Amino acid sequence: MTQAANYSAQKATVDSVEIVRLADAEHHIEVSIAPSIGNIAYDMRVNGKPILLPPPGTLNEWKAQPSQAGIPFLAPWANRLDADSYWANGKKYLLNPDVVTLRRDGNGLAIHGLVLFASDWQVTVLKADDQAAEVTSRLDFWKHPEWMAQFPFAQSIEMTYRLAGGALEVRTAIENLSREAMPLSIGFHPWYQIPGCPRDSWKVHLPVREHYTLSDKLIPTGETTPVKFDDPTPLAGRQLDDVFGGVSQGDEFWVEGNGARISVRFGPKYPVAVIYAPQAKNIICFEPMTGVTNAFNLAHAGHYPGLQSIPPGQRWVESFWIRPSGF
Repeated sequence: MTQAANYSAQKATVDSVEIVRLADAEHHIEVSIAPSIGNIAYDMRVNGKPILLPPPGTLNEWKAQPSQAGIPFLAPWANRLDADSYWANGKKYLLNPDVVTLRRDGNGLAIHGLVLFASDWQVTVLKADDQAAEVTSRLDFWKHPEWMAQFPFAQSIEMTYRLAGGALEVRTAIENLSREAMPLSIGFHPWYQIPGCPRDSWKVHLPVREHYTLSDKLIPTGETTPVKFDDPTPLAGRQLDDVFGGVSQGDEFWVEGNGARISVRFGPKYPVAVIYAPQAKNIICFEPMTGVTNAFNLAHAGHYPGLQSIPPGQRWVESFWIRPSGF
């Protein structure tokens, strides 16, 4: 455990699962991370109120039967591929479902990549000082032949959770260890909630300018239309499961109810947002994405110019920030 006047960072064991807990005493915020369950920040509490969708059951039950909760990381592709193949650097690569179990959506499309609940994250830094509490964990993707059989770009991933000044920064650094440029289509799927307040009384601010037209399988067609939401936009009677571009840098997504607010700001290398707000659940997801759904294949087809890549031997770094208030 490390501790300063206001911040602390410590390891603990909950339900036989090792976790890391960061705390900001001044702002009454605690964040709990499970490195062995996808390095997911599964709990964030403000004055004891949980603002992230929790795992079902105990942590060891969740580890045995994982499901989405908290802040999952989606890589090496976020959301869906339109086939069991993808294009990179002008070459077609095939997925190999005989080597690893691929997650599938309701239409049978491979979704959310390979590392969603990876158990091999290793904590490399755990510290607290007068400025912040933080933890950094590392995942060596290249050491897993079953992953390399799907996405043969050697890489190492570092993720840092940094709690400072009443906000949580989620910083991701990816090093391309390959000899070729590595296409980048990653993202996060945070599940936010306002406890004790039904979603139909929530209002949201959505700083986006483009809406991507989706097929009936939720794959972008390459077409976009301008969009501007009322500010704020009531969620009552509205369901969202959409892909947006033109994210206004410096502006924040937010959801508000009963005077409480969760604000989320994307770094500039997350120019795409997936917004998910089903009518049947008291959650909303502001999902930072490096590109649109199916970015590899859309870029190859000439329908998406925004695909990012990491040159050989280079490192890509970006963050997003979560700031709760009024809880």
